[in-house]
Amino acid sequence: MDPTFVIAGHLQRDYLLPLKGRPLIDVPGGNLLYAAAGLAVWDNSIGLLARAGENYPNGWLRNIDKYGWDRRGIHLLVENLDLRYFQATLENQVIMRNNPVAHFSRLGLPFPKSLIGYQPREEPDDYRKSTHPASTRPSDIPPDYLNCHAVHICPLEYLSASRLSSTFRQANITTLTMDPSAAYMTGKALEDVRSLVHGLTAFMPSEEEIRALFWGLSNDLWQMAEALGAYGCEFIVIKRGARGQMLYDSISKKHWEFPAYAVRVVDLFGAGDSFCGGFLAGYQKTYDPVQAVLHGSVCASLAIEGSGAYHAMEALPGLPKARLDALFDNVKQA
Repeated sequence: MDPTFVIAGHLQRDYLLPLKGRPLIDVPGGNLLYAAAGLAVWDNSIGLLARAGENYPNGWLRNIDKYGWDRRGIHLLVENLDLRYFQATLENQVIMRNNPVAHFSRLGLPFPKSLIGYQPREEPDDYRKSTHPASTRPSDIPPDYLNCHAVHICPLEYLSASRLSSTFRQANITTLTMDPSAAYMTGKALEDVRSLVHGLTAFMPSEEEIRALFWGLSNDLWQMAEALGAYGCEFIVIKRGARGQMLYDSISKKHWEFPAYAVRVVDLFGAGDSFCGGFLAGYQKTYDPVQAVLHGSVCASLAIEGSGAYHAMEALPGLPKARLDALFDNVKQA
């Protein structure tokens, strides 16, 4: 049976030292799994698109099957890929990705042997030409994935995001959303972003990313959202962390503000990806961007209450719907 949804993103082997909660050492991660978990809070008919090397643990791949997700789109290369990712969260949510030895020492934790030799991936000088080895190529896409109803593209390098969005648009996918990579959300890439967002259903940058894109041009978030909407994107959603979300509907020209659902934060890692997965599910179910943002906000709240890519799906039955109802009363039109 063809999946209803398709998500394209990256798989990772995560080494996370959150501010609260237990450290996660060599666990399955990456924006692909966080986005899929957020979507699966509402619907688990999901096809996954990513690449992995032959050194990626088979047990992790088999574990995906128990969630009912379709992993035929995970292309396994006949080579090793270094998918390790390290992140430490300090006070005031300061994120550190360098010098993992120092952070394990600071916390009195033994340094994992599997992290020896790790170096964070450096951003290329020319964002237009670089392709990450773990990013899906259009030729990797199973043909029946092109019959799905809705697609989300997680943060990928510019060339991969552009190629994938073009492929899905040519297949007449009517709902196509994208979460950009910070690597190309810079002023010098504005014209390239303009072509990237054209034809999207929703473009969902963080506040930091959209401010970087319009640096020196505007300091008004609504003005930025309107500019992106004018490029041919239906909805612009600005993710603002604890301050919630902003939605600009370029069709109705309406502006909406959403509070974040207040929870005890354990780990913010992956919250944005979980939000995007929930947004896609909500929009496909209602075709209402306001309801889509609310669905996404619920998923982000579930994700940050614990750690790990699959945490959002561990909520008690009925809890997502209860949070959805509670959030609806606090939405306001700006």
